[in-house]
Amino acid sequence: MPKKALITGLTGQDGSYLAELLLSKGYQVYGLVRRSSSGNISRISHLSGNVQILSGDLLDQCSLMDAIAASQPDEIYNLASQSYVPLSWTQPSLTAEYTALGVSRLLESIRRCKSDAKFYQASSSEVFGQPDESPQTERTAFRPRNPYGVAKAYAHWMTINYRQQYNLYACCGITYTHESPRRGAEFVFRKITRAAAMIKLGLAQELKLGNLDARRDWCYAQDAVYAMWMMLQHEQPDDYIIASGETHSVRELVECAFNCVGLNWQDYVSVDPAFYRPDEPVQLVGCIDKIQTQLGWKPHSTFNRLVELMVDYDLKELSNSKA
Repeated sequence: MPKKALITGLTGQDGSYLAELLLSKGYQVYGLVRRSSSGNISRISHLSGNVQILSGDLLDQCSLMDAIAASQPDEIYNLASQSYVPLSWTQPSLTAEYTALGVSRLLESIRRCKSDAKFYQASSSEVFGQPDESPQTERTAFRPRNPYGVAKAYAHWMTINYRQQYNLYACCGITYTHESPRRGAEFVFRKITRAAAMIKLGLAQELKLGNLDARRDWCYAQDAVYAMWMMLQHEQPDDYIIASGETHSVRELVECAFNCVGLNWQDYVSVDPAFYRPDEPVQLVGCIDKIQTQLGWKPHSTFNRLVELMVDYDLKELSNSKA
């Protein structure tokens, strides 16, 4: 009998890559999709016929229980949330409902319907906010600084509490920023790679950015979802940081992206105060010693390779659209 997995957030970047990974390992894959998201299937259109779609919503516990009862999954991956940080300030209550309370509903549904299922909760480096140490470890104190980070912190601790109180196999992966060609254009990494491709093709003339010296821990989404899967294969449930373990500046990212298309970035990029964020006093970068030691995971794609991959993708996509 093949293993069964239920993925929430199937139509997102991580959900689509995770579905591909699980299918390659012989899983029977189910995806929980909100009715309002059913049209947004561009990331999973190539999986049509291989993934069974179930209707459900993190706002509705009955639908979650129905989905679990119907799929009887061995593993459940919760990748659904309101994940855009700026939007969490304009819609804090909605962010809390999906990103925080939605996890409570899902955990309770698992407890009632399939308590032997292994559960993965997508936590986030935003729980650290402005940390008091760098790099951060699994023991670093949470100091979230936006509604999204606060909601993720709630979900993180609820997962741990259900693990301890009900003996559920429940894990949290504290993921740092992870990118891919399936990343939304509103995020700075994709904004930059796409702009470099557009300028190269004559579809744009300039790129406006904020603080070029800001540093981030970026890794490839495919590497990140492999870590998620590995966590649920371990004998004991635990929480792990998923990151690259290194930082790069926005300036490095811009230079690398424009080098990929043979252009001097300084001719096209300007700093706009509207996008400016001051330097963080403590760098947000993950220590991956625990996941390397216990699970043997480490990212395979380098920073430069990730930039090249995304610029190449944007060049091809935009060229096809232009044609």
